Parts: sequence; structure tokens; C-alpha cells
Amino acid sequence: MSADIILVFIILFVTVILFAFEVFPVDKIALFIIAALSLTGLVTPEEAISGFSNTATITVLSLMIIAIGMEDNGVINTLANFLKKLKILPFLILLPAFMLITASISAFISTTAVVIVFIKIIAELSKRINLSQSKLLLPISFAGILGGSCTLMGTSTNLIVNSVARDLGAERFTFFEFTLYGLVFLAVGIIVITIASKFLPKDPKGSIQQEYDLENYVTTVIINEDSELIDKRIEDTFLFNNPDASILKLTRNSQINNAPGRYVTLKKGDLLLLMSDLENLTKIKGDKGFNISEENENSEIEKNNTNITSTENNSIKKLEDKDEVDNSVKEELTLVEILILPGSQLIGRTLKEIRSQVIANATPIAIKKRYNLRNTKERLIRKDIEKITVKPGDRLLIETHKNEFHRLYDIENVAIMKEHEYVIKYTSTKRNFAFLILLTVIGLAASGVLSILISAITGVCLLLLAQCLSLTDVYHRINWQVIFLLAGMIPLGVAMHNSGADVWVSEQLMNILEGQKPMIVIGLIFLITMLMSGVISNNATAIIMTPIAIAVAVGLDLSLKPFILSVLFGANFSFFTPMGYQTNTLIYGMGFYKFKHFLIIGGILSFILWILGTFMLSALL
Repeated sequence: MSADIILVFIILFVTVILFAFEVFPVDKIALFIIAALSLTGLVTPEEAISGFSNTATITVLSLMIIAIGMEDNGVINTLANFLKKLKILPFLILLPAFMLITASISAFISTTAVVIVFIKIIAELSKRINLSQSKLLLPISFAGILGGSCTLMGTSTNLIVNSVARDLGAERFTFFEFTLYGLVFLAVGIIVITIASKFLPKDPKGSIQQEYDLENYVTTVIINEDSELIDKRIEDTFLFNNPDASILKLTRNSQINNAPGRYVTLKKGDLLLLMSDLENLTKIKGDKGFNISEENENSEIEKNNTNITSTENNSIKKLEDKDEVDNSVKEELTLVEILILPGSQLIGRTLKEIRSQVIANATPIAIKKRYNLRNTKERLIRKDIEKITVKPGDRLLIETHKNEFHRLYDIENVAIMKEHEYVIKYTSTKRNFAFLILLTVIGLAASGVLSILISAITGVCLLLLAQCLSLTDVYHRINWQVIFLLAGMIPLGVAMHNSGADVWVSEQLMNILEGQKPMIVIGLIFLITMLMSGVISNNATAIIMTPIAIAVAVGLDLSLKPFILSVLFGANFSFFTPMGYQTNTLIYGMGFYKFKHFLIIGGILSFILWILGTFMLSALL
């Protein structure tokens, strides 16, 4: 083993660890990879930045823009609204129908974009016809993944595998090259998930207040005339940088301050919305001389014996008789839960920053962190608002006035999950033209008249000319993390080839599997790829495994196609963990499922598809 191969494996190992434990965002990791490969001399400067000009990267970017155009002009929503007509069907027919429609659209439009729209539609149907969301969300996520595996433009993974394989001398896949295999996988997936749906959980009952346990944590207090806090700046009180309590909001004379700063001076009658549990609030009250109005306190003692916690609405109602708040403060408040999607401007911000800079007239109350390997269970966070940052898949609980609710829809790449329904009207002319453009892109790419890259770029230009898109809006909504991930990982694949690491790995595999049937080798490539994609990005897995699979095929003097397809399907079929695929992460963040649902149901599906794929792809040899 040469020194270059050792260096490649060290960088690869560190990369996998960083991805698996999410030590840094993926775009930062990608830049670290480029720097490491360049500094170690494993790639030339031109090769180090080749990922930014790679056809797969530009194609993925173009298809992302087209997906935004389809969503903004109502194409996806119109296609998905057909689901509402299926509500009269029995569940055992309704579920396969949902999955089939999701898969069909996902074969041509970004799977993530499709599933996000379907999440909203299912939430709406659950209110109207008492349809269980938890019985449908996981199946549509799986169906979206399976549908995306049916065509070359279905997922970015397919494009990456095709691009890397072509750079290594393999023939380019046509648009429907592997559609037949994808349809077989889809049919089996629908059958398996329909049977397994009986083991999916029922929708949790209860309001948002109960889910976030607000009665025990969100407390409204009033500064009385004998409080020691009067005329003190916040920075001079125990409330400043207090790990046991956070000030969410200050209301004074009808003026609401969603992020009171350190220099704000507290006055008699100030209304503070605090985040603190009962134990800490009692300690604060006893040790710090923090006064709570007698009416507020006594009412809660009668209700819960020692519980002095109340929600803001109750407190405001009690204050009405005392004229301590203006009518504008008495407006009806509502709690809204939003799901953070990739590309959101909220990502990387703390709750304090969001409160003061982003969401007008709204107060972030709490955050539920999604599952990852560093966070082995979903965490509900109400404190440390200056330290906790928002990431994709997190859920935020926000309090806002009902007449200000529409402002939440000005925030890009968030999904409004609960409490409200908001209808966006589309222009039918632009919707129809956008759909025609999509069909044109598909037709040009599928017929071979233009490459998928050129057809996708043409589609973007047509959307811009028809004013169906605004580039200013697109810049904020593109998931740039995926683009940087591809740009950083592609040079790693180049380094593996330059150093001979892919050949070395293939030789070791052939030594281990010497005398075994080619079917066993294909099955092993498929399995390793699938397991890796359950822990790290499926795109990253595809870039790592494609050169290895090709080197193994060359070493065995076998056809490249089945080995390349084993990586393509294996990288997509990571159903057994919530972080295996972006759509799985999103639906897991909604709180309906536990890790075991992915591990058991997704694991069974992955195992069946692995066995089936091994036999089907081996038949190509």
C-alpha cells in the first residue's frame, strides 16, 4: 500500500466520521476535503475544483431550479391534489394509490420537493376526513425514493453515479436505462409497505401545548411595585445569561419586544414571558426576590397546588381587569409549528437571532432537535437560546398573533406543520406553461435529442423567459449544501482513482471473494453501499463506491453495468435510518415516528430489495 493510498484512506475515514456525527455542516466538510486533497498533492488544483464544473453538479443545480419553478407555479400542487379525490377509497387501496402517485411524480421532479408538498396535503386531509398522517407519511417518503430511482433525473444520486462512471470510462446511461428495474423495486416496495402499514403508529393525540409541555415551561410574570428588578437593566439582574430561565418577550404599554436586550431597563407593570420549569421558577422566586402578581400566583396554586406556571393567554386575560395591557396585547395568540427544510434562511441561527432578526411579530418558544448520531433521541429544548442553532429537520414552536400568521409564509423553505392552513393561488397560465416546460425537458432528455444537462439548462432559461421564476428568489431557496457536497466529494473520487485506492480495494475484495460467484460480489457491493448510505449522505456514498465497483468489475473482467447499478440502487435504498435520505429526515422530524419504525420496517424493505436486486442485476452478467 503506497503513501498516497494511505493518505486517501485517512481523508476518507475522517470524512465519514464528520458526515456521520454531523460535526460540521456538509458544505464545510466539502471545502475541508478540497483543501486536504490539494495540500497533500493527491489532486491537482484543477482537479480539486473540478466538482464545481462537473456535469452532474450543474445538472443537479438546474433540476433544483426547475423543481422550484414547478412548486411556485402550482404544478406539483395540482398534480398532488388528485390525491384528495381518493379519500373515498378504503385504506388498503388508498395507501398504494398515494405511493404510486408520489413515485410517479418523483421520477421526474425532485423527490424532496414532492414529499414536502405531499406532507402539507396529507396534513390538510387529516383534518378534513380524519385521515391518519402517520400511516401515510413514511410510505410516501419511501415511495418518493423508489420513484426517484426509476429515471436518470429522478435523484441527484443517479446523476452522480452516471457522471463518475462515465469519467472512468463507462458508457453513459440513457434516460430510461434502468427504469424497468426501478419499477420492479417500486412494485415490491408498495406491497411490502402496504402490508407493514398496520405496524405504523397512530397519530399522537393532543394539542401543541401538550406536545411541548407548555404548561410546565412557559410562564408569564408581572413585575410588581415592590420588585427589586424595577429600574434595573436586564444585564444587572439574575435574568441575564441565566441557564435556568430565558426571557422570551417583554410587553410594556402595548409595545412588544420579542428580543429584549441587555440594556433594557425593567419597569413596574412589565409583562415578561419566561421559559423556565417549575423547579427553577420557584427557586428564582424564593432566592432572588422575583415577584409574581398575587392574582396570577394564587390562581395557579389553586389549580396545581404548587404550580405557578401559566400560559400567556391566561395571564393576559387576568390582566384585563387591571388595565395593565393595551387592547393590542389582548389580541388572540396562536401557536404554530414549523419544520425547517434544507436551504432555509433560519439554518445556522440561534433562537435569539431568529427572535430579533427574522420573524416579525412572532416569538420562537421552543425547538425540537431532529435525530442524528450525536443526538440519539429527539430533544425538546427551551433554554440556552443563545447557543442552540437551527438545522434542517428541526421543528420550531412559534407564538404569533393570528392576524400576523401570514408573515410566516414569507420565510423560505419552512413547512407550516400545525394549526393553520394557508392557500396560495396560482396563475393557471403560468402553471400550464411551467408544466409544458417540464414535459419539454423530459422529452428532450429521454429522446436523446439533448443531454439531460443541456435540456435542464434550457428548461431553466424557458422558465425565466416566461417569468415563472425569479433568480433573486431562487438564490435563497437552492440547497447550496448539496451543490458544495458534490463539488467537494467529486475530487475525492478523483483522488481515489489517481492514487490507485479504488484498485487496491477491489483487489482486496477479490482476494476475499476468490472463487465466489459474481452474484455474491454484486450482492456485497450492493450491501456495502446500502449500509454506508444509511449513515452518511447517499451522494457521498455513491461517489466513494462507484470507482470501487468499476475497479472490481474490471478486475473480474465482467460487464460494468450491473456493478454500477448496484451502487446506484444501493445508495438510494437507505430506508432503515431516518438520516439515510433527506425525505426520511423530514418526516422523522415531525414526531410521528421513532427510530425503530425505520429500523424495522425500512430494514425489512431494504433487505428484500437487496436480495431482489442482487438476483436481477446478476442476470445482466
